[in-house]
Amino acid sequence: MRPFQYMRPEGLDHAGQLLRDGARPIAGGTNLLDLMKLEVEAPDRLVDINRLPLGGIAPTDDGGVRIGALVTNSACAADLQIRRDYPVLARAILAGATFQLRNMATTGGNLCQRTRCYYFTNIDQPCNKRQPGSGCGAIGGHNRIHAILGASDACIATYPGDMAVALAALHADVEIERPDGTSRTVPVRTFHRLPGDTPDLDNVLEAGEVITAVILPPPAGGTQLYRKVRDRSSYAFALVSVAAVVRMDGDTIGSAALAFGGLAHKPWHDPRVEQLLAGQRPSDALFHQAADLLLEDAEGQGENDFKIPLTRRTLLASLREATGGAA
Repeated sequence: MRPFQYMRPEGLDHAGQLLRDGARPIAGGTNLLDLMKLEVEAPDRLVDINRLPLGGIAPTDDGGVRIGALVTNSACAADLQIRRDYPVLARAILAGATFQLRNMATTGGNLCQRTRCYYFTNIDQPCNKRQPGSGCGAIGGHNRIHAILGASDACIATYPGDMAVALAALHADVEIERPDGTSRTVPVRTFHRLPGDTPDLDNVLEAGEVITAVILPPPAGGTQLYRKVRDRSSYAFALVSVAAVVRMDGDTIGSAALAFGGLAHKPWHDPRVEQLLAGQRPSDALFHQAADLLLEDAEGQGENDFKIPLTRRTLLASLREATGGAA
């Protein structure tokens, strides 16, 4: 690890100024410190934001919930209102990492975690995300965990998190403080970027901006589930994951919100799948149509070709469970 300057800002304005000048924020450090030890990240200055007033889980005026950026994953998953009204979020968080990491990892930091691509974390290998223009070693290389949707010729890495997948299914928003003291809100579904020609840009945060909270809308009701398929039963990143929030109207699907992990550079959401399912009677034939739509542009890279049929099977199993079974 290279030497760095450690700073504690006096408030949000001060933090924004430091970050705008090129420093990096640190809270739990569960991802950043690992990358610094590998010299994938080598910031000159770290800004400790743990003393900023960014904690707490509280109801919003419209019946939703505001989760502060510094709320730990453990605290979020254990919160009674989250467990009762947003169980898909609690289940997604508990499916990720170890309890020691969840005790340190924060809501804002979790959203900003970087890929676990083999080539990104090895500074001796080419990686456009780490060093733009150097190439993508995963294309034609070892790519078993890599993307089958939304990839580009510059990058086929995947976003590794679980929490954000559930937040995408819940239509959550990210609250962001600008360095000038104003704020903006971005849907989780558009917070992360696809790689395109700039895979080094993971999300829409601009210089000096700080995530202050995640906002959940009022509970949607229905059945909520999180299904994660991985190489080991615990402590492994998703090969494929599905967050589903499905509301039935009698024997038809009233609404379905779906998000997918392990498939792309960001939590994947395809509104066409939800539109196809809404108002229909659940059946395996319908679910296969949904999978056909989801995967129509899927492209394997050799070692990860298995993800395409695995995604189909995982989606079918999730929809069967969420709708109470299908013939």
